[in-house]
Amino acid sequence: MLYDLNPAEIDQLLEECQRSLGYHFSDVELLKCCLTHTSAAKTRTDSNERLEFLGDAILGSVVCEQLFRQFPNSPEGELTRIKSAVVSRNTCTKLAREKCLDQFLFVGKGLAMTESLPESLLAGMFEALIAGIFLDGGIDPVHDFLDPLIERENATASLSVHSFNYKSLLQQYSQKKFAQTPIYQLLDEKGPDHSKFFQVTAIIGDHHYEPAWGSTKKEAEQRAAFNALRVNEKDEEWELPALPDAI
Repeated sequence: MLYDLNPAEIDQLLEECQRSLGYHFSDVELLKCCLTHTSAAKTRTDSNERLEFLGDAILGSVVCEQLFRQFPNSPEGELTRIKSAVVSRNTCTKLAREKCLDQFLFVGKGLAMTESLPESLLAGMFEALIAGIFLDGGIDPVHDFLDPLIERENATASLSVHSFNYKSLLQQYSQKKFAQTPIYQLLDEKGPDHSKFFQVTAIIGDHHYEPAWGSTKKEAEQRAAFNALRVNEKDEEWELPALPDAI
């Protein structure tokens, strides 16, 4: 939170901000506008509000493009749920802090006296900076800045979306790694008709993964998919969501 700085201090902080961004602005006044909350601006148009509006749209576009390429077999509904998580206020705030951008936000005296800023201010500044980079240098430096962050956040959000849909996650992995779709084979079933249990294994190519039991075929398939994902967990460097007691 920055308040009541002299011009030399502002110039130094703007330079530090650009180092954190990994991008050097041709128009430093534009950068300053990206970092200026309405509480510190002479007029609302001197603040980052309008830039936030543009940055939100650019972020959404970049995330959608990344998702389309990153998950070629996911239906629209899944992509939409992942996008909602990635473009959320929480994610933008997290990325702003990860890039140490929270120390460069210009606010008014009242906000400067508070212990912590609302997340909406940091998220708005992050979106404004996306717009600023776009206006200053075009879409290529925006991709340079966002793509590594977004690819990681997409993957993390995808795991959350698929936390109880291991079959979908295994299908994505199998298509990406082997260009094949997993199949599920029923190996055994036990119990009376009103309380059967089913044993299923997931198969990718010639590989039969550890079978799993479930109270329905659907549950057994989900658990079998989980077993297959566990085998490939290190390969993908993901943290697999825990298997619930009931699916």
